[in-house]
Amino acid sequence: MNRKENQSSYADSGVNIDKANEAIKGFKDKVFSTFNSNVLNDLSSYAGLFRLDTEKYREPVLVSSTDGVGTKILIAKNMNNFSTIGQDLVAMCVNDIICCGADPLFFLDYIACGKLFPEKIQEIVGSVADACRIAEVALIGGETAEMPGVYNTDDFDLAGFAVGVVDKRSIINKEEIRPGDIIFGFGSTGPHSNGYSLIRKIVSDNSLELSKEYKIKDNSINLGRSLIEPTRIYVPLIKNIKNNIKIKGIAHITGGGFYENINRIIPAGCNAFIDKDSWVIPDIFHFLQKTGNVSSKEMFRVFNMGIGMVIIIDKNNADILLEVAGSLNENIYKIGEIVNGSGEVIINGV
Repeated sequence: MNRKENQSSYADSGVNIDKANEAIKGFKDKVFSTFNSNVLNDLSSYAGLFRLDTEKYREPVLVSSTDGVGTKILIAKNMNNFSTIGQDLVAMCVNDIICCGADPLFFLDYIACGKLFPEKIQEIVGSVADACRIAEVALIGGETAEMPGVYNTDDFDLAGFAVGVVDKRSIINKEEIRPGDIIFGFGSTGPHSNGYSLIRKIVSDNSLELSKEYKIKDNSINLGRSLIEPTRIYVPLIKNIKNNIKIKGIAHITGGGFYENINRIIPAGCNAFIDKDSWVIPDIFHFLQKTGNVSSKEMFRVFNMGIGMVIIIDKNNADILLEVAGSLNENIYKIGEIVNGSGEVIINGV
């Protein structure tokens, strides 16, 4: 018997090292494009190396966040479109970091799959790198794991990890919020990366097709395009505002919607009153609510309803904020105010 004919290889088990190397070659230039002078490693290092600028921060506090994209990856998979899902991953992490008053510094990604398709991995990592440039962070490391048996051939999942820094004295403290403070909101690009299990249930229960156009009121929406829109990255915007005025509270409207996320940033003696008629709720949310027969309270408890980021400021700074937003061509909405209460979020008409 020829023993060589019976030899086993890693590729026989479903893990192809050559395909992994091919994927890396395809995205390394995009990864390098996110590097800055603080990055001390390259892709051959065993770990990411990042120099902390201790001259810029007097008493630096490191801030970290980790997240995934959730079941939105199944929408991307069904549409065979992986060009935006990386931005979702970056945004879900860096948008949380800025809520503490911190500046994101660097990002790492983790991609797990059943079978490694280099083109798909390159598209995903390319999207991550593009998003890192928007967020002004360095993509200093990552991991791609091919795990047949754990995942089916076409399955994959994503996880991200970001680190930022803030001066201790600049950490946002909700105890500084007072009745009379104003709540402003910045628009979202759609559902972002939350509520997709409910969205997929609505799609399935009503036999909807992602490729189709659907009427809502006097408009029509392409369902797939509306759902694949990537999560907006608010880092440059918030940095610009911080340079001009003091922000007392920042809430990233993710899972838990308005109720749980705004509740996290107000003190026990205050309520946040939200006027839901102060901005135009995007058509995709009206479509999901009507098609799925979802209550208004549930919609505001699950989705961002068109407001992806909320900030709370002193009313005396409102004109400055509006001027800054105008200079950036940024749509900003005065969506409510802080009143006396017991730590609740109250939405009129809901």
